Amino acid sequence: MAYRIISKCPVCSAKLRVTRLKCNKCGTVIENDFELSKFEYLSSEQLNFMEVFLKCRGNIKDVEKELGISYPTVRAKLDDVVSALGYTVIKKPTVSSKEVLDMLERGEITPEQALNMMKEE
Repeated sequence: MAYRIISKCPVCSAKLRVTRLKCNKCGTVIENDFELSKFEYLSSEQLNFMEVFLKCRGNIKDVEKELGISYPTVRAKLDDVVSALGYTVIKKPTVSSKEVLDMLERGEITPEQALNMMKEE
């Protein structure tokens, strides 16, 4: 059974680094200071969200359906992942009521999403 690599110190929560790799087939061992990818530092919940987001090809409506969460929650989870990856979250300016109604008319969002977006305004 393989376990997911831990990426944070259980004592102080600092980022851990990999220093030893071993081949199970031939026994070769390589020691050095290896860096983990940014994705290794995401929580299990953040990784699960990213898998769903990618599976849905970034379509927020599909992510909402798959996870059973609202548009604002999807946006908040996405902002959380962006922040955890070390990027600055740029808050998108709120959408005007007219833009929300136009999106609703074009079928890009559901009536429930439109209501949620108008509440954020």
